[in-house]
This record gives sequence, structure tokens and C-alpha cells, in this order.
Amino acid sequence: MRLDLPSEGLAAGQDTQLETTQQHGPVTWRDFVQLAKPGIIFSNSITAFGGFWVASGWHVNWLQMLYTLIGTALVMASGCVLNNYLDRDMDVKMARTQKRALATGKMSPQTVLVYGIILGVIGVSGLGLLVNPMTALLGMIGLFVYVWIYTAWFKRTSVWSTVVGSFSGAMPPVIGYCAVTPTIDAGAIILFGILFLWQPPHFWALGIRRAEEYRAAGFPLLPVVKGSYTTKISMMRYIVLLVPVSMLLYVYGYVNVIFFYAAAAMGLYWAFLTMKGFKAEDEVQWAKKTFIYSINYLTLLFIIMVITTVKQG
Repeated sequence: MRLDLPSEGLAAGQDTQLETTQQHGPVTWRDFVQLAKPGIIFSNSITAFGGFWVASGWHVNWLQMLYTLIGTALVMASGCVLNNYLDRDMDVKMARTQKRALATGKMSPQTVLVYGIILGVIGVSGLGLLVNPMTALLGMIGLFVYVWIYTAWFKRTSVWSTVVGSFSGAMPPVIGYCAVTPTIDAGAIILFGILFLWQPPHFWALGIRRAEEYRAAGFPLLPVVKGSYTTKISMMRYIVLLVPVSMLLYVYGYVNVIFFYAAAAMGLYWAFLTMKGFKAEDEVQWAKKTFIYSINYLTLLFIIMVITTVKQG
């Protein structure tokens, strides 16, 4: 059946929606997956796994680990989806984000909002019912800080946004750790410190690389407001602190001496790489290399952490 509609019979919003649907096609499950930022979930799940393993000391309750990883992943997915919802007006201004389903109009804000809330409710409830109340509390705190304090407030108003966001970003390994030992002890604090100190230099490298995009979108990121030189100084401060904090896992007996030397070597190399940025001729290329190294650093650090965990009992 062929349906002809006169142009004046369509409301402007309906017309736009029809054009968007024709251009982008129907919403698929892949769009829902991409909204949750699977790359971020995967990398942070590695840290949650590492926290669980360190607290277990090789005596792993595999079912408990599965519940923990799924619950933590759902909470993180909720944060990412709600981040997309709140940033939809900014995402259209950046080349890196303007093809997201919400930014293009392929998905409606209402659908994304409901999707994010459902993920959060299931994730926090799963942690509380299947793991322990402490993990659910940590999940709620992390989600609240990421969505409302970081995304809705600081990200749009302050150069401190990256530091504020680091509080929520440091929760996954602590959730993993507290799934085994539901108390905030030295191990939980050290794991929190590692992720907290890792995030600003990691994200600021991306910020230097894409400073003009962030400036155009109106985000007051440190490289945009203070420039790359000041940003590199700040990166050095966090990396230099990260080295001894990561080595504390050995000092407190959670890992063996191999981790101690590996953490020192990888951290010092990151500091060396950052120092080279002060004389880099191609700053964008340097920032890209540093950003990629920071990702590999975190992944390798937690793999070594798992392998070198001291067996308990």
C-alpha cells in the first residue's frame, strides 16, 4: 500500500523524525550496546576482577565473582548511558561523539533515560542481593558521583571535573575487593588510590589531543582553560604519586616483589613519557601515544597484580 502525505500535514517534529529514521534506519541492539560504552565497561571490569582476586588471595568463589562483575558492569553501563543522556547537547558539537545514537536523533532522550535507570536499578539491586550491601552502597555512590556531581555539574562548569570524576572511576576495584571483604581496609584504599591517581593524566592526554573539540563544545577541561603546559605539570604530579601508591600493595603484603618492581618500572616510564611532552614537536601525536600507553599501563598493571597476588592460608 502506498501512502502519500502532504507536507503541510506533518508537524515539524514528525518530519524531522521521519527524515532521521530514513537516514539512520531503525534502532538496533547494537545502538543500546554502544550507548553503554562497552570499551569503558571492559577496562573497568578488569580492575573489578583484580580487586576481587587480590582480596580472595587465590581462594576464589567463582559464582560470587560472576555476580560481582555483572552487577558492577551494569552499574557502569547505567552511568555511561545517563552520561550520554545528559551530554546529548554537547555531543553534537564534537567530532568524537556526534555520531552517537542520541546525538544523531536515532534514539529518543526518553528511551535513553529509561534504559539508563533500568540498568542502574538492576545493577545496584543485584550487588545488594547477590553479593553484599557494601558493594551496593559503593555502586550507588559511584553512580551518583559520576552522573550528578561529575556529568551534570562539574563537567560543564569547572576544570576540577576530571578529578571529581576520578572518585567514581576508582570504585570498580573497590567493589571487587569489598565483594570478598566487605570492609574498607588498607587493600581497598590502595586500590582506590591507584585508580584515582591514574585517571586524570589518562584523560588529560586525551584532552590535549582533542582540546579544540572540547573548546568548541564548551567543556572547561584543564587543557582548554589552562593550556597544555599546565596540564602536563598536573599530569606529572599524579603519575609521580601513582608510583609509590601502587607499590604499597607489596608493602602491605597483597602481592609479591615482582609487582613491586613492575609497578615502579611502568610508572616511571609513564613519567618519562610525560616529561618528553614538554619538548614534543608534534603535541597531538605525543598526546595520542601517552593516552594509549596509559590504557596499556592499567591493563598490564592489573594483570600483573592478579598473577603476583600472595596466596592466603
